[in-house]
Amino acid sequence: MTAGQVKYHSVVVSVGEMAEEFRSAGILVLFGEGVPEELADVSVVHRADTTTGGLAPGDVVVIRDERIEVLAVGDVANENLSNLGHLVLKRNGETAAALPGDVCATEGPLPALVPGDEITIVAPGGSR
Repeated sequence: MTAGQVKYHSVVVSVGEMAEEFRSAGILVLFGEGVPEELADVSVVHRADTTTGGLAPGDVVVIRDERIEVLAVGDVANENLSNLGHLVLKRNGETAAALPGDVCATEGPLPALVPGDEITIVAPGGSR
């Protein structure tokens, strides 16, 4: 890790059967362990070990070698991430979140996730 504060770091535990359909549509649904059963199929379940800050526009989500810039954060997205490990990341290029739980990011594909993959959120200027 170089310059830039790590605000959040987690490791993927499991990937729901329907999560790929969402990913291919540019949406990543993350949930911490203890995900409600009805949402497990669409979620990437993860275990966080660093939770020092919430997301803000300009932050970067790092998944493997993919760096995804955050453009907008909905009103309850940080609360959901903090309390439930829940994050709805949409690679839609929007600069305003349509839903309170949305986190909008630069357009582009999302990498397929497998157990053991790391997800890191860093403040601007950080790299991994």
